[in-house]
Amino acid sequence: MNPDAQRLTGVAHPARWLMPGVWLLLLGLAVWAMPLAEPALKWLAPDARQVIYQRAAFSTLLWRHALTVGVAAAVTVSVGIAAGIAVTRPWGRDFLPLVGQCASLGQTFPPVAVLALAVPALGFGTLPIIVALVLYGLLPVVRNTLAGLQGVDASVVSAARGMGMTGRQRLYRVELPLAAPVILAGVRTSITINIATAALGATVGASNLGDPIIAGIVNGNTAYIVQGAVIIALLALSVDSLFDAWQRQLVRR
Repeated sequence: MNPDAQRLTGVAHPARWLMPGVWLLLLGLAVWAMPLAEPALKWLAPDARQVIYQRAAFSTLLWRHALTVGVAAAVTVSVGIAAGIAVTRPWGRDFLPLVGQCASLGQTFPPVAVLALAVPALGFGTLPIIVALVLYGLLPVVRNTLAGLQGVDASVVSAARGMGMTGRQRLYRVELPLAAPVILAGVRTSITINIATAALGATVGASNLGDPIIAGIVNGNTAYIVQGAVIIALLALSVDSLFDAWQRQLVRR
């Protein structure tokens, strides 16, 4: 198959399908090997008594980080796709400007400001960062849901209507399957961005991979910052490559 045909059908070189496994393997190796990297990182913080977080601590922080992002993603995807579907229906088109502005609101406020406003109402811990991640990640999901549904060929929808399908059947059997790759691209963008943004939760008492970064900033320990940043970057690349493989599979179908 020539390269042009590969791009049209979503078929890629077999090596591309191996990338999710490669990034996940590197992530696991990084968590396991960080305590062994003390000689290499010691020069970044020669006066620090404890340069390296323990392996068990990193495993716990990684799990908590992934869980926080996962809960926020579940809420974001549910609300974002539902809102995008609603404003493409005849009864909801009048609310399109309002939904667009509400979804954009989270991007106009810095996540730190959202956390500062959420803490007095929700207290310290994981809940404020989940609220911030939901607001910050909503726009890509809503926009891509709109773009995907509006990009479905009208003749296909008309053909489904001519076959006697109800509005619900057309949505679930025709429109959403055709729009799925575009919607998934928005979900992918939202989650990948929020993996990095979730590190700010450490400033309000949410234990995650932001802990070593904040500790490094406070104590002037560059090695802590490097450790946290490397694990977060590998986690984001792993998730992004998994979504890339999933998206290509949807395009092929």
